[in-house]
Amino acid sequence: MLVFVTFILIGITTYSQQIPQFTQWSSHQLALNPAHAGIKTCIDIHSLYRVQWVGFQGAPRSGFFTLSAPLKAKRKNYLSARHGLGLKFETDQIGQFNTNRINMAYAAHFNFTRDTRLSLGLYGGVIQMGYDPTNSVTIEPDPTVIKEASFLAPDASFGAWWNGENYYFGLVLQNLFRYKWPNLGSDSRYRFHTTLNAGYRFKVNDRITLMPAAILKIPPRGPLALDLQAILDFGNKINLGLGYRNTDALLFFAGFKINQRFSMQYSFDFTLSAIQKGSSNTHELSISFSACKPQNTSTSRCPLFE
Repeated sequence: MLVFVTFILIGITTYSQQIPQFTQWSSHQLALNPAHAGIKTCIDIHSLYRVQWVGFQGAPRSGFFTLSAPLKAKRKNYLSARHGLGLKFETDQIGQFNTNRINMAYAAHFNFTRDTRLSLGLYGGVIQMGYDPTNSVTIEPDPTVIKEASFLAPDASFGAWWNGENYYFGLVLQNLFRYKWPNLGSDSRYRFHTTLNAGYRFKVNDRITLMPAAILKIPPRGPLALDLQAILDFGNKINLGLGYRNTDALLFFAGFKINQRFSMQYSFDFTLSAIQKGSSNTHELSISFSACKPQNTSTSRCPLFE
């Protein structure tokens, strides 16, 4: 069974989605888009861990840590550009494969009016990928399967971001280097991925905000993945939400904030595909910290639009 699961997951990784999937993407934009480096005027820290398809042998385990900081929090001139730096560490284990990425980000933020902004960013770093055959079992001896492999490769992503006071659009181009996987098959390589996302903020009243959002992931091979979600924020303290992923899941969100600086978010993916028969769904837990000075307001707000 382990061999069957491993090769199913290898096939998914090689020919379809090579980028880790996160349900809470809308709350952790820097983990996706380098254009968010330094977008806020203070240090911003995010961490997340995802356990996918619990109970399914060889299922993905993913996580990340991001750090964002502005180079200059204040503009010299009205509407002049600001700049920011970011750091991301990301890990993803699926079957016998383990991938680690570390990237530095630079972004420039250009305001066209007080409330509209274009941000452009670039991630640059390295990928470390390894294959551990320790638990691989084959009916006949296969030197390709039992051979351990590990390598380093360059990594780069480009991101663009446009937002107004209550809306945003994002574009991310990932795996800009199509580096081959040494000793892991003649056609195995990192492949170019495109991601589009967007969101809007509706003010229900002075204390409640509704934020629908969508993300479209376009892999080089395989079906498009579309996530839809809607999150209600109550007084900038508690949030609840629902979502749907067209490929396999219903999504549920719950989170809270402390003093507008510390936040914790939990999400649950209820699997709809046939994998549900052999797993106990998917869980994500994230913790974030913002050094921005809390505002004395109970009005729901969103840091994406600051």
